[in-house]
Amino acid sequence: MTNPAAPATLNHPDDQLEPYVIPKREWRTAWRALKQLIATPEDTSQVFIIMRSLAKDAFWTEYQRFKATAFGKRVLADEIELLDTLTNREYLAKLPLGSFGRTYYDFCQREGISPEGLIEAGEGHYDDFTDEDMYRYARRTRESHDLWHILTGYGRDGFGEACVVAFSYGQTKSLGFAAIAVMGAYHFKQSFPKAKIWRAVWQAYRTGKKTTWLPGVNWENLMHLPLEEVREMLNVRKPTLYAHAEDVIAGTRPEALAAQ
Repeated sequence: MTNPAAPATLNHPDDQLEPYVIPKREWRTAWRALKQLIATPEDTSQVFIIMRSLAKDAFWTEYQRFKATAFGKRVLADEIELLDTLTNREYLAKLPLGSFGRTYYDFCQREGISPEGLIEAGEGHYDDFTDEDMYRYARRTRESHDLWHILTGYGRDGFGEACVVAFSYGQTKSLGFAAIAVMGAYHFKQSFPKAKIWRAVWQAYRTGKKTTWLPGVNWENLMHLPLEEVREMLNVRKPTLYAHAEDVIAGTRPEALAAQ
């Protein structure tokens, strides 16, 4: 990332490490990546470019919040990797039908996706992190993306992605999420002018604001629980406006967009 801002007062507390430099927002880089993402929604690497280009201090703030929680302290001290759970397919496949973890497993199998795919898409986008704890937190948030899909009920269709990033903006206030949500909603509204695109995206944002702060959730301990119980526990509201827009969901599926 170019043109870094001055470190100001946000130096990393460990004096043996270089300070984490809060980056400036790279609007042109984000704009190019947004256009590329709209043209090729399957190019997940563009999401990482957008997020890093517009993050400024949002990531640092979320990381500090995570470090301050009891669970965050344990993750960092014990070097817990969410990936270990998400790639334990034998364990996930044996969980009860309807459980959070089994639903995630079935979702990945049905959609032909994997946590390893998110790692590949994010390759190289954290090279400026000098702190392994920060990198571990970044990996955890990256690899939980599809868990958020399961939890919120938003699918991998383009419309669902726009909604889940709007939800994510409500959670984190990271501007990249807002940019993707707005661009996606605008684009899909052109194709489906009668659909309640903007209202659904706004509902997703509002739900994100009211939901428990997900970056601090102990996902590993929730896998065996019924999905509906997890949703109730974390105060996740149903995506009613999204769910009723079946034509938009079908029309923005990856295969439908690829055929356009």
